[in-house]
Formats: sequence, C-alpha cells, structure tokens
Amino acid sequence: MTVTLSDVARRAGVSLATASRVVNGSERIPAAAIADRVRAAAAELGYVANAQAQALARSATRLVGLVVHDIADPYFSTIARGVQRWAGQQGQQVLLASSDHDPAAELDAVTAFMSYRTDAIVLAGSRLRTPDPALNQTLAGYIAGGGRVVSLGATGIPEAQHVDIANETGAFALATELVSLGLQRFAILAGPEQLATAWQRATGFLRALASAGLAPLAVLPGGFTSRGGYDAALECMVRLGGAAARPDQRTQEGPLCLLAANDVMALGAITAMRSLGLSVPRDVQVAGFDDIPTLRDHSPELTTYRLPLEEIGQVAAKLALAADAVGPVHIDGDVLIRESAGRPGH
Repeated sequence: MTVTLSDVARRAGVSLATASRVVNGSERIPAAAIADRVRAAAAELGYVANAQAQALARSATRLVGLVVHDIADPYFSTIARGVQRWAGQQGQQVLLASSDHDPAAELDAVTAFMSYRTDAIVLAGSRLRTPDPALNQTLAGYIAGGGRVVSLGATGIPEAQHVDIANETGAFALATELVSLGLQRFAILAGPEQLATAWQRATGFLRALASAGLAPLAVLPGGFTSRGGYDAALECMVRLGGAAARPDQRTQEGPLCLLAANDVMALGAITAMRSLGLSVPRDVQVAGFDDIPTLRDHSPELTTYRLPLEEIGQVAAKLALAADAVGPVHIDGDVLIRESAGRPGH
C-alpha cells in the first residue's frame, strides 16, 4: 500500500500542512522537536517525498536541464560530465536531452525542461548563425520567470549567460602553427555552414592562411560528424584529383593538409584517405579541433586545438547555478602538433 503524507501526519500527530513543511523542505519549518517527530514518522512508514511538492515548497526543483546536439559525440559527453560534476557538488540533478542537430527537437527539450520547472537550462550545442525566434521567445519567458540560461559559444539569446570559447582564435592559432612548420597547401572541411561554431572555426582558418599569403585549395561544408568529415574529404579529393593530394617533389611543395572544423570530422577524413590508398601523414596531413578524449585510441595521433571540455561544462554549470556568477567567461585552449600533421617530411 502506498504511504501518503496524510499517513505521516497522523503518525506524528501533526496537521497535514505541518508535515508538508517538514518533509518538502519549506523555509517555514516548525520547532525542532515537531520536525524530528515528523521525520521519524516518515522514516518508520517508508514515505517517499513527492518531487513536485518539494519544488513548490522550496520554489526550486534542484534540477538542471542540459541540451546537447549528439550525446554519442565525445565533445558533448565530456562537457556533460563537467556539468554533472559541478551540479552534483551543489546537490543538483541533471536532465539530459540530445537534439540530433534538429532545432525543433531542441525547442521541444527546452519546453519539457520548463514543464519540469528546472532551475536552469544549459545549451551545449552550437547556436545557429541566424537566431531561432521561437527558441529565443520561449527562453525569454523562462528567464523572465526566474530561470537561468547558459549557452556555449556564440549566444544570440538575449539575457542568457554564455561561455565564450576560442573557436576563431584557436583555429587561427592552429593554422598559423602549421604554416610555420612549412605546410603551404590546405583544404578546409568547414562543417555545417549554418552553425556559428563551425563558421567561426572556418573563419579562423581562412584568416590565418590569408595572413600567410595563402589561399585554401578548397573549402567544403559538411556534417559535424565523422561521416560528414569522410564525405567532405572524398569530395575534396574529387575536386583536386588524387595526385594533387601527394607532395610534389618537383616544386618542393609539401603534402596537402586537411583542416577539419572538429576532431570527429578529422577522424572521418583520415578514414576517407585510407579508403583511397593514401597515407596519413605521408601523403595527406589532417588536423582537427577540440582534442576529444577518444583521440588516444587513434593512430596516427591527431594534431588538434585542445579545448578543456570538462572545464567548459563545469564553468557552464557554475554560471547556471551560482546566483552571483556573471558571464561571459572566456575559455582558451592550446595547439597540439601530433603525428597526423607534424613537421612535413617527418
């Protein structure tokens, strides 16, 4: 038989309202002796408090909503771990939704989190370059009602806090370092054109090449996935011709370097090169962005721009949950030169 709060009140010899204030965590808790009696009765009867009733009593649910584009992507799972770690330290639980890069699904997730009365919502996926008016209007109402919203990277959401990630400056630093190593021939696997993060990284690559007096041989959009990188890399080879990928011994030009907008695209590009019988890094070099944890399992080791992904998640959670936290908070990373795009000829 289900034990109700009324049963607890009768066992403790108090009113239902008094039992509710004790069990559900209201600020108006009665005298210590009465509160102890109610808690003892609840424990004896095996009563489990109703989460919605607790939220109404405390005006807080101790829930955080987190929306990612793809939970299978190590970029998002690592950020989610950071959010979970910080939230857990604050006694909060994290509700997770994966939008699969679908704006409508992201809006549905936000609406669901609002129905659960989450204290905050973190949007870990890249914003669209053109703001989504339906999402912005929904979040504006949530913020006006006391909810906190945090987005990663470019925000486009009025009144939201955000974590500013070094997407463009990181891409600029990575491409500049590769040019300094002697590479001269580049193609850019730019990711989805509508995503702000992909656009910022492609912009950084292009700016670095222009600063060195170079122009990319090709700029190819594609999905922000391993398959997207695979398809874009194959298309690049079709455009350039297979021989154009290899180092030209007559002109002393080094190998082509594929600059991918994220690591999973870069790994897809490496697979594509192997399917064409090309060797990485001998024939074609590849660089990514993010330094996802699973890179340690891949060979050759991937050159990339390292972002502190778990730290990003923790910073986002702190902005969401600490009432005195104010953004934006800027996060930088580091260039990591590894075997996949190391010093040409080595």
